[in-house]
Amino acid sequence: MQLNIIAIGKQKNDFTFELTQNYFRKLPFSGSITELDSSVRMISERVLDESKKIREFLSVKGVKGHRLVVMDKSGEDTSSEELAELIKAWRNEAVPASYFVIGGADGHSKKLIDSADRCLKFGNATWPHLLFRAMLSEQLYRAEMILKNHPYHCGH
Repeated sequence: MQLNIIAIGKQKNDFTFELTQNYFRKLPFSGSITELDSSVRMISERVLDESKKIREFLSVKGVKGHRLVVMDKSGEDTSSEELAELIKAWRNEAVPASYFVIGGADGHSKKLIDSADRCLKFGNATWPHLLFRAMLSEQLYRAEMILKNHPYHCGH
């Protein structure tokens, strides 16, 4: 199963880009990081525009049976082991791809959150969006290492 990240905003010129890519390249199954932008200025409209762009992207990709995970402060707190078990369960169901979505500064629309297969968070702290991409890519890599019983998880 491909593990993908969809993120609002651009990271390419930020120092966190290489860190994110480093963990993402180590994933045993191919996947992608897709960055989407919104040009809308008003907060209420921007959140809706970003959610619409995420849905359009998934529609264009045409992946049937994918899972959508929205990363949001309202989500269920998850551990590395729980994330690994979720990925394992979806693999056992032959899910072809999962998309982990990181919203913009104003979060996600309620409609996107409600339509997601899961809504998760990594603790109660608020994380910088560009750093969170690196954290999420590391957690996806860590989940893979947990599933392989690799010592990486135990040593960090």
